[in-house]
Amino acid sequence: MLQDTQHIKIEDYNYPLQDERIAKFPLEKRDASKLLLNKNGELSEYHFYDLPELLPADSLLVFNNTKVIQARLIFTKETGAQIEVFCLEPYSPNDYVLSFQQTRACEWKCMVGNSKKWKAGKIQTSLQLNNGKDVLLEAERISTDNNTHIIRFTWEDPSLTFADILDKVGELPIPPYLHRHTCERDKETYQTVYSKIKGSVAAPTAGLHFTPEVLAALPAKGIELEELTLHVGAGTFQPVKSEEIKEHTMHSEVISVKQETIEHLIRKTGRVVAVGTTSVRTLESLYYIGLYLQAHPDADAHELSVQQWTPYQTNSELTTEQALSNILSYLKKNNKDKLQTATQIIIAPGYKFKVVNAIITNFHQPKSTLLLLISAYLKSNWREMYDYALAHDFRFLSYGDSSLLMM
Repeated sequence: MLQDTQHIKIEDYNYPLQDERIAKFPLEKRDASKLLLNKNGELSEYHFYDLPELLPADSLLVFNNTKVIQARLIFTKETGAQIEVFCLEPYSPNDYVLSFQQTRACEWKCMVGNSKKWKAGKIQTSLQLNNGKDVLLEAERISTDNNTHIIRFTWEDPSLTFADILDKVGELPIPPYLHRHTCERDKETYQTVYSKIKGSVAAPTAGLHFTPEVLAALPAKGIELEELTLHVGAGTFQPVKSEEIKEHTMHSEVISVKQETIEHLIRKTGRVVAVGTTSVRTLESLYYIGLYLQAHPDADAHELSVQQWTPYQTNSELTTEQALSNILSYLKKNNKDKLQTATQIIIAPGYKFKVVNAIITNFHQPKSTLLLLISAYLKSNWREMYDYALAHDFRFLSYGDSSLLMM
C-alpha cells in the first residue's frame, strides 16, 4: 500500500485552471456561494445556505477554529531596502499562547523575503500607539536552516504583547495566487466567523462560507457542532514539485483537540462531517495517535506527532472508537484537558478514512496535496467533479465556491 501511494504521479492530478476562474474577492454574502453536492458520485448544485437541509440530521459537524494572524512584517533598512519577515510558528517560547503573551521579546521561525539585502545586524520598524507614541520593533536573525530563519523580535514598550505588535504592524497574508495586495476588507473576510485561536498564516477556507444564520440553522435540524484547532502553515500553498509524491515532504502543523471533543467524536462515530481539509487531517491523525497509544500508553506529546507516511505503514484492526478511547484514557491519566501535538499526515489515494465520513471543502489548486486528499475520499472521481465545476461557472480556491462530499 505504501509503495502504491508513494509512486502516484502528481501530473495525474493536474487540470487547466485559468486565472479568471480564481475568485480574487469573496461574495458580499458568504453563504450565497455555490455548493456542489457530490453524493456517491451524483452531482447536483445548491447554495451554501442550503447546507442544513443537505446534511443527515444526526451529523456531527467539526470546525477548525484557528484564527489567521497578521504574520507578514515589513522592515526598511537604512539603505531603503525592504525586508519582509513572514512569521511561521513560535520558536521560543515554542507555544502560540505564551509567545503571543510576551511583552519584551520572542523568537519565531520565519521566512524572509529579500534576505540577500539583510547580511547581518538588526532591522527595524516603528508602530504608533493611540497616544501618539512611537514604539520601535527590532528583528535579528539568529540562525538559518534552508529557507527558514529563527528571528528574534524585541520591542521597547512592555505594555505591548507580541499579539499587539502583530495586530498593529503586521499584514494579513492572503494567498499568493490572488495576485493582489491585502486590503482592509480581507481582515474580516479572510477569517471564519467562528475563528478563535490565533496561530494560522492561512485561513481554513471551507469555513469562510459559514454565516451566523447557517450556524444557527444547523442545531435546529438536529446537527451537532464541535471544534478543534489546526494552525495552518505556509506549506499549505506549497505545490508538489516532484514527479512522484514520495519525494514531497509534507509540512508539519500544530493540532489541539479538547477532551470533550474526543468524547463527542466517540458518541458520533460514523456520522462525522469535517469542515475543510485541515479538519480532515486533524481528525484522521487522531486515529493514528490512538493507535500509537495502544502500544505506548505512556508516550509524551512529542512522540504522538503523526508522521507523513504512518497511515500507509500500518495494518491495524483497531476500531475508531478504540483509538479515540485510547486518547481519552491518556488525557485522563495525565490530567490533561486537551491533546496537543503535531501532524505531518499526507492523505492521498490508497488512504482508508478512519474518522471522517463526509467533507465540506473548496476547489483546490492543480497538483496540490489538497487535491490528493479529495481524490482519496472520492476514489478517483475528482476529475469528473472538477470538470463539472469548471463547466458550470464555479469559483475556485480560497475565496471561491465549495463542495459537499458524501459517500
